[in-house]
Amino acid sequence: MSTISFPTGRKFDFTAIGRLCIDLNANEINRPMEQTMTFTKYVGGSPANIAIGMSRLGNKTAFIGKIADDQMGRFIQSYLENEGIDTSNVVTDKTGAVTGLAFTEIKSPSECSILMYRDNVADLLLHPLEVNEALIADSKALLISGTALASSPSREAVLLSLDYARKHGTTVIFDIDYRPYTWVSPEETAVYYNLAAEKSDIIIGTREEFDSMERFENNVEHSDRYTATKWFDYSAKIVIIKHGKGGSIAYTPDGSEHRAKSYPAKVVKTFGAGDSYAAGFIYGIMSGLTLEKSMEFGSAAACIVISSHSCSDAMPTVEQVKDYIERCNRGEITAN
Repeated sequence: MSTISFPTGRKFDFTAIGRLCIDLNANEINRPMEQTMTFTKYVGGSPANIAIGMSRLGNKTAFIGKIADDQMGRFIQSYLENEGIDTSNVVTDKTGAVTGLAFTEIKSPSECSILMYRDNVADLLLHPLEVNEALIADSKALLISGTALASSPSREAVLLSLDYARKHGTTVIFDIDYRPYTWVSPEETAVYYNLAAEKSDIIIGTREEFDSMERFENNVEHSDRYTATKWFDYSAKIVIIKHGKGGSIAYTPDGSEHRAKSYPAKVVKTFGAGDSYAAGFIYGIMSGLTLEKSMEFGSAAACIVISSHSCSDAMPTVEQVKDYIERCNRGEITAN
């Protein structure tokens, strides 16, 4: 069994709060963006992708966020609803804010970048008074994403949602999702990330993302053990630190480390891996799998997404993940 328990008797298994935007993924892969002429539109944003992933895996899912009053905003809401995600707390902006855009460049499977347009975006205008406390109270888990902490009033909305979650015993998952271009300074990032992490039960991020939280720490050796141990003095039950191809390590308060096997993939692009990993891992622990099995499930889900052109559209079902694992075990899938 996993080392964390979730409340029972809730209407929703999983609710996410934060960024809703549009991904425009390059169709002409293996070339720089300067030479790319066409892109395909998908729903994007890390918390949106994770919510879509959780819904595809059979979880009753809801979203808290804000969309622009434009064609892109309506596309996002329609997509979420078609995925079976409750959008009763997805608010439409009325100030003229726009939908955030992320243009992706796929120069090679290992050379991918994202060009973000984040000025005056609707998702950062979510107001604390627009967060539905009853929805959080009726959810087993709440996922917050670091990007939503980068600006007010979204920052205060997320911090309030954390208070609601603690009040009602809703498990909090913090996906660090560090995007440096959305922040004013490294010091600001560290302060607000630490405030959020203190109230989180599960914290997930890359080594570099945890480094962004340790601006005022003395972790000169970038020790994973040092990083994880700090959060066990607060609310954390699981801290996952990801090392890319080096795999992920889950730490727990009893001092143990948990590692899991990874799987090969025919990589098309690298982005989307973290979101699909998070969805697969959260599904695993909510289903009662061990930490190792949950991490393996997340790894396989990530392989499926990075082998595809999209992120949100490629989020797999439980059957697809299990089939992928079986095919890997039979040696039918090898890395490119």
